[in-house]
Amino acid sequence: MLVGYARTSTLDQKAGLEGQERELIAAGCERLFIEQVSSVDVRAREELAEALTFVREGDTLVVTKLDRLARSVAHLLEVLDTLTDRGAALRILNMGIDTNTPTGKLMLTVLGGVAEFEREIMLERQREGIAKAKAAGKYRGRKATARAKSEEVLKLHREGVGGTQIAKRLEIGRASVYRILSEASDGLNADAGAEG
Repeated sequence: MLVGYARTSTLDQKAGLEGQERELIAAGCERLFIEQVSSVDVRAREELAEALTFVREGDTLVVTKLDRLARSVAHLLEVLDTLTDRGAALRILNMGIDTNTPTGKLMLTVLGGVAEFEREIMLERQREGIAKAKAAGKYRGRKATARAKSEEVLKLHREGVGGTQIAKRLEIGRASVYRILSEASDGLNADAGAEG
């Protein structure tokens, strides 16, 4: 079965979404998953997650363009791994890539290799830049993380402020707030266990 996935970033792009839908139907897609959501917010892409869950062995996920599916080559390879694990393939209409064919698999493997190469070059340049900055006495390292605000987090929590509000007030991530609270709780539990 051919399973189509279409996406645009904003509600203003309704015509683009309708165009994708027409192309997917013309390509023979029997089931469509359609959404209007930013490519950056992967967690919000519920229709993509549903499409990846829906595909079965022998199915092909079809998209009109690569940027409708993946936000990066790493994300593309992640999607491709999911499809491969399910015995499904990927077809990108405007690129003529179909992973049902050896050429299609090769093209995506080459894309992944180029992305990995680019990342290694970027990391090497970053390391060189840090080494130069250290040699010049200009390297300060990372800014203080949320752990530096642990006392403030715990104080606000004791005052009854919720995790989301603590994160906003201290300009740190919610996950960091909950990690600090969890570690403090674990520490209290360990102390109580040692006394008992």
